[in-house]
Amino acid sequence: MLNVFTLVNGRLVQQEIDGAPALGSVRPVWVDLEAPTEQEKRWIAERFGLTLPEDIVDDDLEESARYYEEDNGELHVRSDFLVEDDEGLSRNVRVAFILKDGVLHSVHAVDLPVFRLLRMRARRIPALIEDAKDVLLKLYDADAEYSADALEGIYDALEAVGNGVLKQEVDDRAAGAALAAIARQEDLNGRIRRNVMDTRRAVSFMMRSRLLNAGQFEEARQILRDIDSLDSHTAFLFDKINFLLDATVGFININQNRTIKIFSVASVALLPPTLIASIYGMNFRYMPELGLTWGYPLALALMVASVAAPFIYFRHKGWLR
Repeated sequence: MLNVFTLVNGRLVQQEIDGAPALGSVRPVWVDLEAPTEQEKRWIAERFGLTLPEDIVDDDLEESARYYEEDNGELHVRSDFLVEDDEGLSRNVRVAFILKDGVLHSVHAVDLPVFRLLRMRARRIPALIEDAKDVLLKLYDADAEYSADALEGIYDALEAVGNGVLKQEVDDRAAGAALAAIARQEDLNGRIRRNVMDTRRAVSFMMRSRLLNAGQFEEARQILRDIDSLDSHTAFLFDKINFLLDATVGFININQNRTIKIFSVASVALLPPTLIASIYGMNFRYMPELGLTWGYPLALALMVASVAAPFIYFRHKGWLR
């Protein structure tokens, strides 16, 4: 999909492009390619002289090749953006940016919420964007804000898990559900931390490239300050996740210990009657007490007493509660 945006009265306006002639008649500031076809790549090559390689959004790209500037002035940036699907699973999507001749070209495989957010803001707020570098900075600014919103979602999810684990009786089923929720939030928190780290590197590269004017440079510094504030939140969430994880595992151990305690008490209580039964069950030639009328009742009474004594002792110690 080819999305072409121009500046009209200080607002970002999307143009309808249905062929190479229509693309040649506009002066865009941002050309966004979502899963581009070979035909769309040819249009870009003919109009802007820009060849898009097949591995431009390859996740296995070397780190040293993610930020560089060509001899002809092309600025190449590869950044990861956070995206969440309909099932609530999050992942990082690689986006390739190429800044050439005052036009920002972005290539990505799927639609991204950060891009939708910027398009909505640029249509409503006049003078938000003045050139292609503003588009790239605003994307990173929206990415930081999207990461902050995702962190707020993690706070809410962990609060719900904490209420379920710490304020009510936790059985094995509830503990399993809590562990699954904690694992999902830990994965999301890790992806957010990676995302903000990548955004910090990209913004720092733009500041070092000396392509930004004074206002854009100050905006980039503000983005870095926002990212620094997110780092403390991600670190706190990691600690909270570890606490809830330890608490949940502790409740699971308590439930398992209760089960083991039942078998331990039963085995200890049944050991004395087993011993008495084995003694009186031996095939001795002569056991005078068994020849009397009270012999077998005495053996049975001893077995019952040997069972009752450990239970009375355990109950007195509070081990059966």
